[in-house]
Amino acid sequence: MLHIAHLIERRFGAQRGSRLVAALSLASLSLLLLGLGLMSSRAAAQIADPAALATQALDRLDAGDYAQVEALFGPQMAAAVPADKLKAVWESLPAQVGKATGRGEADVSTQSGATIVKIPLHYEKAEMTATFAIDGEGKIAGFAVQFAQTAAPAPAVAADAPYGERDLMVGDGERALPGTLALPKGDGPFPAVVLVHGSGPHDRDETIGPNKPFLDLARGLAAQGIAVLRYEKRTKARPQDFAGGAFGVDDETTFDAVLAVDALRKTDGVDPKRVFVLGHSQGGLMAPRVAALSGHVDGLVLLAAPARPLLDILIEQNRRLAVLDDGKTSDAERDAINALIAQVRVARDPATDPMAKGPMGLSAGYWRSIDSVDPVAEAKRVNLPMLVLQGARDIQVVDADWQAWKGAFHDDPKVTFKLYDSLNHLGIAGEGEGSLAEYQRPGHVDPQLIADVANWIKAH
Repeated sequence: MLHIAHLIERRFGAQRGSRLVAALSLASLSLLLLGLGLMSSRAAAQIADPAALATQALDRLDAGDYAQVEALFGPQMAAAVPADKLKAVWESLPAQVGKATGRGEADVSTQSGATIVKIPLHYEKAEMTATFAIDGEGKIAGFAVQFAQTAAPAPAVAADAPYGERDLMVGDGERALPGTLALPKGDGPFPAVVLVHGSGPHDRDETIGPNKPFLDLARGLAAQGIAVLRYEKRTKARPQDFAGGAFGVDDETTFDAVLAVDALRKTDGVDPKRVFVLGHSQGGLMAPRVAALSGHVDGLVLLAAPARPLLDILIEQNRRLAVLDDGKTSDAERDAINALIAQVRVARDPATDPMAKGPMGLSAGYWRSIDSVDPVAEAKRVNLPMLVLQGARDIQVVDADWQAWKGAFHDDPKVTFKLYDSLNHLGIAGEGEGSLAEYQRPGHVDPQLIADVANWIKAH
């Protein structure tokens, strides 16, 4: 997904290297509060009871003792997330997922020498997980609250399916990303499509809660005679590649999508002259740039693609989220929104150090890289056939973005538009006003949307 108009989606989860970064983004709701430096395994072993420390922090959060929670933080964490900011974030959570109803058992592990504690949190509208990173001094160095990943493993392809699946790597060497190719049975060559993820450290199925929209798209299109490549996003498979902090949106998305196009074009059974890119959410934002850099893309499918600057959309999302539950904005929610606006202003200031932290814990340089993307202008420059898809119940990428795409290309005969009244940001049908909790209900990408994509690709 991407980040946008009513959601807080995680952008980068636990990253190995110099720190743990996290974020408030869109389709994975993540309240990511800070980063952590790595420690030695020996230092991690010195922590007497990390689960008790994490539980103590949650108890104090629930009691509203934010200053006492701050006292449990390491120096970097305390400086970045003082008690007032912690209060604003924690008290905004019920507006998105309902009242807390209990907790599960703590799970303690060691990751790259860091002690990680995960505690399930039960809410009225969603299951979430609190993740703590504990440093060698027994202090909290990183803290995140995010939707629990409840999706079951992808089922095996049925023996009588009209397609098969096999592994296909994207890129070469140790930096290569694992992927899955769904290839129709029978005589090729077949038209083919690369799926490009939204924001967040997504797996190849773009798993969100119990839902796997990329799995649905890949198998649905393969059943209709189209080869599909989906792959692990670099922030999921190789977070260590971002440890230095100096990266931009092209490092996150564009370069790997270009490698995926190249891998697909070289695959037996694929027509190298009929390779398309389907970008979802932030992937749709970047799809025109992928096509421009590749030079071998024959058309674009934009699903829930933002047309406006993402930093503006991020502020809009948080404002909309604040009123979804009761039509009001609480003092804590207002404080959090004002803090975000200030962060955006600083991140956009050319005088700000590119390595300075910006919204969601990501660097100002990263945000300036994505803020410079003008997807509509870049789509005009590549001048390719496009299919633009939008769900009317999308609370992340909204009507303003849909209208911007239509306004720019309504008279272009190479561009087709499809609006689906009942679909949300994932392309899954529902009723009533959209909500964050909807992402935690199991569903599947709408068959009509998949059929529309298949028919459009076959026609080109």
